[in-house]
Amino acid sequence: MLFGDEHVRRYVETDGAEGHDWQGTTVLILTTTGRKSGAQRNNPLIYQPYGDVLLLVASNGGSATPPAWYLNLTANPEVQVQVKGDRFTARARTANADEKPDMWRTMVATWPAYDDYQRKTDREIPVVVLERV
Repeated sequence: MLFGDEHVRRYVETDGAEGHDWQGTTVLILTTTGRKSGAQRNNPLIYQPYGDVLLLVASNGGSATPPAWYLNLTANPEVQVQVKGDRFTARARTANADEKPDMWRTMVATWPAYDDYQRKTDREIPVVVLERV
């Protein structure tokens, strides 16, 4: 099973032929700029299309703290995205209270564990919206 840096490497090398379809769902590569280091950080993340945007969930497995990639994109919302062989710049934002419920249902339909992760933490887990620039 692909995971972490190996997942990113194989995904990028094969334009997603290896790594896009993963454990019954779909994965993209999100590249953020480190808020402290300024370094580029690549993360394989579950995503779903939602109209003209893509959705991610900043669950960190239900941890009390958000994932580093989420903190990075809140500091610098311009990100790079790779979906299979399609590479593009996007602007990331957190879903607002009105739009989040339907977006959350969309993400839970593809990865039911998100509901479990939310039950594990007092932190409200954000849904991230990626809008192609």
